[in-house]
Amino acid sequence: MATHLQVGDAAPNFSGTVADGSTVSLAAYRGRKLVLYFYPMDDTPGCTRQACSLRDTHAAIRARGAEILGVSAQDEASHRRFSARYALDFPLLADAGLTVAKAYGVAGSGIGGLLRQAVGVAERVTFVIDETGRIAAIVSDPDCPDHGEEVLALL
Repeated sequence: MATHLQVGDAAPNFSGTVADGSTVSLAAYRGRKLVLYFYPMDDTPGCTRQACSLRDTHAAIRARGAEILGVSAQDEASHRRFSARYALDFPLLADAGLTVAKAYGVAGSGIGGLLRQAVGVAERVTFVIDETGRIAAIVSDPDCPDHGEEVLALL
């Protein structure tokens, strides 16, 4: 993981469009915890397992005062199809220019990062952001099939 962010840092502000066309920002989650997870691409095996794991634990995550927001470089239409296909019940942010990924340091660095950016995929990293907008935890190598349980353990 190439992120420069550390636990305790202020989470970088962001704003973007989610699958339903509405705009979401970090400020909208102030007062609640946010599970901000970056994933490489819709409809790939690992990303699907990760999203479904979070979907399956979403109610328990919400019960602990947290919301989930997925971020990848695909557009809103791709996110709508992915969400519908797997009945995802949380928003997916379209980060086509990797603007949010770069702010969080997960667009990649070095030659590998340049290749990632060229094909438009971010690293797989999850940030748990607390109610005040600070990073409470970072999962740099999520266990895709059990990621929901990993997140629950951190809340």
